[in-house]
Amino acid sequence: MMLIALALALLFATTNTGASQIGTCFGMRANNLQPLRAVVAQYNRHNIKRMRIYSPDSSLSQALSGSGIKLVLGVLNQDLQAIASSQSNANSWVQHNIRRYPNVNFRYLAVGNEIRPNLNNGAAQYAPYVLPAMKNLQNAINQMGYRGRIKVSTAMEMGIAINTYPPSAGQFDTSISNYINPIVSFMRDNGSPLLLNCYPYFAYAGSSNIELSYALFTSPGTVVQDGQYAYQNLFDAMVDSIYSALEKAGCGSVAIVVSESGWPTMGGKGTSIHNAKTYNNNLIQNVKKGTPKRPGAYLETYIFDMYNEDLKSSKLERHWGLFAANGHLKYPVNFN
Repeated sequence: MMLIALALALLFATTNTGASQIGTCFGMRANNLQPLRAVVAQYNRHNIKRMRIYSPDSSLSQALSGSGIKLVLGVLNQDLQAIASSQSNANSWVQHNIRRYPNVNFRYLAVGNEIRPNLNNGAAQYAPYVLPAMKNLQNAINQMGYRGRIKVSTAMEMGIAINTYPPSAGQFDTSISNYINPIVSFMRDNGSPLLLNCYPYFAYAGSSNIELSYALFTSPGTVVQDGQYAYQNLFDAMVDSIYSALEKAGCGSVAIVVSESGWPTMGGKGTSIHNAKTYNNNLIQNVKKGTPKRPGAYLETYIFDMYNEDLKSSKLERHWGLFAANGHLKYPVNFN
């Protein structure tokens, strides 16, 4: 009986540890969201123990207080210049947005989102401020006693890498090496993960050569054999190509946290309730086992998005939610 009880206890602990590694992104560009306390209650009701938000929100921080939910807190791109220019500004930012909420479980700071110098969408203008802002915020975190508890990083997308097929060939884009290499070195030196927005959906939608099953984790066997590593799904291949890039940059010790991944239910190629359900449920199970390059290392992952965001500019952007804005689950999801 003692052995059975111990086995059940270990199983319970393992199950809860697994569940705790899955979070969702809480985008707020919607005009019909539930009250924030109801949102937090819904996270806990569905055993979603991690949340990513894209900018500080005092009302949400108050709602999260004492909830136990681990938070990825975003720093807006447009705020980076001021934070980078002054340690005092960085200290004030941490004081106002973190220290005021001692009962919120802050986990990461995402210092900017999808910024790189060779983008044509306006984000390139913020590139000079990313690393200085990260350094100033790290100093503030250390000075206020959060060293090791809150990790300072930035959220990047797959465009930072080239030669991603096969995954072992992945490397950071040499045209932006002066930008990306110091940032990942900062992550290595401070024990921070690289936050990666990783979307097999966009790779599939933009290519005529990628099978839907490979993107949805439903391929019956190996699709890509890369030396000793066999890839049965596109997500693993994409993540491992960034691990390869980190290794080539001398930063192989840097872990990856998938800060966004998901599948839309309408608005573009391959969008449907069925495909979104298939992708997200399979994603939750897949990340428990790591990737071929990092087997057995649970890959912390945030599904985009918790709710539909009806104020987004395009139909495709408005339909990534697991839930409708009123809180109704759009399709069954097993968060365990």
